[in-house]
Amino acid sequence: MNPKLLTILFLVISSFGMAQNYTLKGKIRDAKNQETIPNATVLLLNVTDSAQVDGIISDLDGNFEIESIKEGDYLLKIQYLGYENYFRTIQLLGDLDLGTISISQEATDLQEVTIEARRATSQNKSDTTMFNADAFKTMRDASAQTLIEKLPGVTSEDGSLQAQGEAIAQILVDGEPFFGTDVRTALQNLPAEVIQSIEIYDQLSEKARLSGFDDGERLKTINIITKPNRRKGQFGRTSAGYGTDDRYLVGASINDFDNDRRITFTGLSNNINVTDFSSDPNAQNNARPQSGIIQTHILGLNYSDKWGEKIKVSGSYVFSSRENFERSTRFREFITSGESDQLYDEVSTETRVNNRHQFDMRFEYDIDEKNRIVFIPRFSARFETETSGFNGETSNGFDPINTVENIRNAENEDYDIFNRIFYSHKFDKPGRTLTFRGRMSENWNKDRANRIARNEFFIPNPRTEIINQQINRDRSGSSWETGISFTEALSERSQLELEYEIGNRLNDSDQLIFDVIDEAIDQPILELDTALSNTFESKFLTQETELGYQYKTEKIRIQTELQYQNARLDNTQGFPQAFELQRTFQSLQPTVRFNYQITDNTNLQFDYDTQVQEPDLRQLQPVVDNTNPLQLYVGNPDLDQSYSNRLRMRFRSNNPETDQSWFLFAQTSFVNNIIANSSFIAEEATEIQPGIVLEPGSQLFSPVNLNGYWDLRSWASYGMPVDFLKSNLNINAGAGITNRPTFVNGENGTNFSRRLSTGLSLSSNISDQIDFNIWTRLSFSRVENSLNPNLNDNFFNQRARINFNWIFWEGFVFRTDINYQANRGLSEGFDQNFTLVNMSLGKKIFGNQRGEISLSVYDLFRQNNNIRRNITDTFIEDVQTNVLQRYFMLTFSYNIRRFAKGTSMEDYQDLMEDGGDRGGDRRRGNWN
Repeated sequence: MNPKLLTILFLVISSFGMAQNYTLKGKIRDAKNQETIPNATVLLLNVTDSAQVDGIISDLDGNFEIESIKEGDYLLKIQYLGYENYFRTIQLLGDLDLGTISISQEATDLQEVTIEARRATSQNKSDTTMFNADAFKTMRDASAQTLIEKLPGVTSEDGSLQAQGEAIAQILVDGEPFFGTDVRTALQNLPAEVIQSIEIYDQLSEKARLSGFDDGERLKTINIITKPNRRKGQFGRTSAGYGTDDRYLVGASINDFDNDRRITFTGLSNNINVTDFSSDPNAQNNARPQSGIIQTHILGLNYSDKWGEKIKVSGSYVFSSRENFERSTRFREFITSGESDQLYDEVSTETRVNNRHQFDMRFEYDIDEKNRIVFIPRFSARFETETSGFNGETSNGFDPINTVENIRNAENEDYDIFNRIFYSHKFDKPGRTLTFRGRMSENWNKDRANRIARNEFFIPNPRTEIINQQINRDRSGSSWETGISFTEALSERSQLELEYEIGNRLNDSDQLIFDVIDEAIDQPILELDTALSNTFESKFLTQETELGYQYKTEKIRIQTELQYQNARLDNTQGFPQAFELQRTFQSLQPTVRFNYQITDNTNLQFDYDTQVQEPDLRQLQPVVDNTNPLQLYVGNPDLDQSYSNRLRMRFRSNNPETDQSWFLFAQTSFVNNIIANSSFIAEEATEIQPGIVLEPGSQLFSPVNLNGYWDLRSWASYGMPVDFLKSNLNINAGAGITNRPTFVNGENGTNFSRRLSTGLSLSSNISDQIDFNIWTRLSFSRVENSLNPNLNDNFFNQRARINFNWIFWEGFVFRTDINYQANRGLSEGFDQNFTLVNMSLGKKIFGNQRGEISLSVYDLFRQNNNIRRNITDTFIEDVQTNVLQRYFMLTFSYNIRRFAKGTSMEDYQDLMEDGGDRGGDRRRGNWN
């Protein structure tokens, strides 16, 4: 080869080899308050034509770092919603650190009045409300739950998180399931700082999402969309603490995210009533107080990933072990058929040890553009031991009628398998689809118990009865269901659906009660009690045919369906007396759904549903349950299925310019043949079954079909910013009316209850150094009984909470959580007010301040209490249980934060294109 040519090639290759790539980095802050700005878009442009060369998103601390940049001149552009675009010419000759870059908020000059742009907190899109997480300030180490509780329309009721008046059923993260339906565990395992936005909506069933037709089965769902620069890395929290009275807590929550592959591990061991690991350092509002003193051990694992381009997998496994010691006092006023009173007082103690395994999985396979399979298996196993005892007394308000002393030891086992599979095919013609689905479940239950009871009856003559029994219960059940649906587009805006479904449920229950004749240690002598023993089998076969029509435009969606159901119930008893009973049910079940998108941020929904509910095994099995010898229960094999009509309305509206939002919810139901409990109070010794006598004053409960049930429930919420306090105000109100039919001693009556409630919350939006939430809720209830006016009663309850967190001088942290509860109108001895005060003082340690040592106190004034009222169709009850009280604890905690530096523009653009839902649109039937 020509030497000159070799020389030229050598020089060219050498010049390429010597060309170096450099790094450009910096930190973005607000020019006015110097707060760091996360998720700002950083673009590197060509100076000559402004073409994009590279780009990245700033991380949580406002840092960005662009690597592998060639030497040259560039134009740097930084943009962020609500801020002026920032431009700067860069000459890159080596690695360059730009230091702090300050950007200014947009402002409009109107006659010398400066109006700064407000960052929108939320927007409505059809049936979804989306919140901007950055618009709600929290402490840096706060959990996702702390952030979500600040959102308009979100409240916490008796430890259950509710959104827009309905309980939240599941949490998704970037569209993927996260710890199944365990809402609290999911929210406590995500720190607030990784969240970009939050969606709240009603997720449709799998079948509805595949076929495009709403079947009325919905789950109130929160979908958490993570920040692009927090989708690759490790983050979490570990804690360990020890306190007075040998109180302790050790826990960890560790997330390993690598874009689509995500693994979360959680572990917890404590004896301070914390039932899931909390990323909140104070952890004082973690659904406490629960009833009793609880020791908990938990191990959990959540996994999700994409296997290639066609398969998505997610799953979780949780093992939990809980020991609960509970001591309770209860007072019941039974519904009677006259103005005579029947009261029941009980004091009980109980220790339960519960070990549970729970596995959930979801497998999605997109075979091609036209075919898709979804497989959802679930398995659980529960092992429980019980040691309990109670003393109860029935009286007429003056004199005792009977008493009971009961001791019970039991071991229980439960196994459940539940599998669902869906296959969907779409044809070449748009709107034409075919969907198959199947469901299979198996369950087994084994109970073994020993019980000793001493019963005393005072009417007509004093008499004592001793019961010494061994109880064996074995239950098994299996069910299957399969269906097919076909949709056909009639036009661009209308669609027709035809559906057929068939399923069968088989339940088998054997109860064998043995009287202990001689308690020999090696081999006790037992005798079968034929009056309390029973073998029973129930089958329920259903066939359903449905025709549906849907019409939709840009703003309106209307859907109507008519379903015909034919059901057959077969009950078979083998012991003690063999008999068979067959029942056939036929019903028409219409539904109507209407959705109107009034404006981009205002939505109105109406739903009318009908459904039937068949009786369960316990309600059908005609065997006497004498768990409480003074209050017996027996099933009824003659029960019919119930038929309900439900009308529901939802209204959502928000103003992005003022950040004011409205949520309205109303629902009413009417139920025919509702399955309710009847009660019979014996005035004299009455034989209810051969060999079973109901003593005077004792009661027998049995399920019956009754007409006349209806209810009405409404809820409203209004949210607005309070600028001068840098806070958000939420006001809510609710009303409920329930009419319960009753059947007491052969007489029909009603139990009519009304409830009014109102509340407000003020949550700070100041900074990540100071955070507070002030919340209060008042409720008033009235109960009226048509059979016995003596039971008419009023009940008032007020709850209030102040939560305050402050990071001050040199990284010191002060936290306090104050809960107040007041009751009026409860039974004597239950009207107790209390104030629960928890607080801690901590110090951030290490250079990155990720560690913290804190000293905390729970229930400072030793006032913690747990009182509740229950209203049923047979009694009104007040219950008070023991709770955890004052202890001090020294705790060390450490926040794990290790993320990739920024996010590539390619990943960010993918996020914007799919709206943050990396799992696809799982809310509606848009796949086809």
